Amino acid sequence: MPGMKNTLARLVIESLSSDGSGVGRLDGKAVFVPATAPGDEITVRIVKDMGRYAFGIVEELHRSGPGHIQPDCPVYRPCGGCCFRHLDYETEAHAKEGFVADAFRRLGGFEDLPVLPLLTGPLTDRYRNKVQFPVGYDPAGNVTAGFFAGRSHRLVPCRDCLLQPEALNDIAAAVCAFLQRKGISLYNESSHKGLVRHIFLRQGWHSGQVLLCLVINGRSLPHGEAFCAEITRQFPQIKTIVLNVNRQKTNVITGEECIPLFGPGFIEDTLCGVPVKLGPLSFYQVNTPAAERLYAVAREFAALCPEDTLLDLYCGMGTIGLSMAEDCRALVGVEIVPEAVESARGNAAAMGVENARFLCADAGQAATQLAAEGLTPQVICLDPPRKGCDAATLDAVLTMAPRRVVMVSCNAATAARDCRYLADRGYRPVKVQPVDLFPRTKHVETVVLLSKLNTKQHIEVQLNLDELDLTSAESKATYEEIKAYVLEHTGLKVSHLYIAQVKQKYGIIERENYNKPKSENAKQPKCPPEKEAAITEALKFFGMI
Repeated sequence: MPGMKNTLARLVIESLSSDGSGVGRLDGKAVFVPATAPGDEITVRIVKDMGRYAFGIVEELHRSGPGHIQPDCPVYRPCGGCCFRHLDYETEAHAKEGFVADAFRRLGGFEDLPVLPLLTGPLTDRYRNKVQFPVGYDPAGNVTAGFFAGRSHRLVPCRDCLLQPEALNDIAAAVCAFLQRKGISLYNESSHKGLVRHIFLRQGWHSGQVLLCLVINGRSLPHGEAFCAEITRQFPQIKTIVLNVNRQKTNVITGEECIPLFGPGFIEDTLCGVPVKLGPLSFYQVNTPAAERLYAVAREFAALCPEDTLLDLYCGMGTIGLSMAEDCRALVGVEIVPEAVESARGNAAAMGVENARFLCADAGQAATQLAAEGLTPQVICLDPPRKGCDAATLDAVLTMAPRRVVMVSCNAATAARDCRYLADRGYRPVKVQPVDLFPRTKHVETVVLLSKLNTKQHIEVQLNLDELDLTSAESKATYEEIKAYVLEHTGLKVSHLYIAQVKQKYGIIERENYNKPKSENAKQPKCPPEKEAAITEALKFFGMI
């Protein structure tokens, strides 16, 4: 049914995509419809026909599916952050379990791997301990905080985000009122002029302490003393106020320099009994109660013995490893960010932990070096970024041959890819535990237990992937469809080479010689970060990662 644009059709929503859109089918073609739920019977207007798939909007809702509810946020649609707010939580949880199971089945090839029911935290709203509000002007010219609409930098004012504690929303509103009253300028992305870019807030979940940070295009704040006095009088839970200097033309929120205006420049809290100091640049899980459940699962999966050595790669501030330190003989943590390593060492000292050491290094390089030195950890914990582990890290893990590997991942697709790599080399995934650290959003954490096979009792079977024309992930969308999606949603033009580079990064296997340079000395251009991000979004949309 070509040329469907602007046509009306009756449609039943059958499933959900990972971005929260409902998916139905017309003449075999997938149609993605925002703000719909499985079981919805709708009349859809096709607004974009991409060939093998289409986008639509609801023209009329005839019957709601069992999980469809009325969203309770007035800016739910334009903001886009809570992509599941039109669903009841039971439906959302079921969908997230499915996303994780599908990734391990489709991308990892694990047909019979047990995926446990989604583990949830105690809260589905008001759970975030960190807030980053861009600031701008509302239609009346008043200073306001909010969020950028999806795939844009158009500010959507939001006075009360339901994911943030009410006190943090109130502080942001008070900051905006002060900026308005004093005539302090706001940053303009187009001209690269103006001062205040973002309001950044952190709250210690257990301590109640609040850090207030203003990200600014400069190094000082007009009326800074008056600002500190007024805001701390209104909100005595604010224990420190910091300026973060970001003078770059960039989408990255924070810069590298922090200047305390009030207090020590950090707040204190605990996570799984580990004391932590949090500044604006500290990595910290945003949902403390759910993170404590996540770490408890990792500890259970590790099943450490008193004589064991635990290697914690991508350890951050050391919270996962330190939460298990009493279970083992020795803990070695590795992290590339110097500030995080110093925090980990300080946390260990504050706990009185004497069996831990922390190294500042790239995970792959450190793991390779430790393996060469003969370190033989019985358990290795991996907590990589969204892009997953690199080959050097995984190869070093294999060399050290622990009896167990515990992988904590914020991206089920790359976790499935990395588990496939380890499984093909002697480690059997035993079970997967999805954990919902980010209710009402598309994100879900995953904990995987892998166990070393007894090579005397198993036969290794090799599969030549070059003999397979395409993986099931690759067959999801053609290069032309990916290019069209990126152009439509971002205005960027991307090449087949760039798409291939991003696919390879996420473990979507290409034929061995695809897009390789014609000679050994030939140099290939690398995909720019903004195009990589756009291609990654397209791969997510098509369910390829």
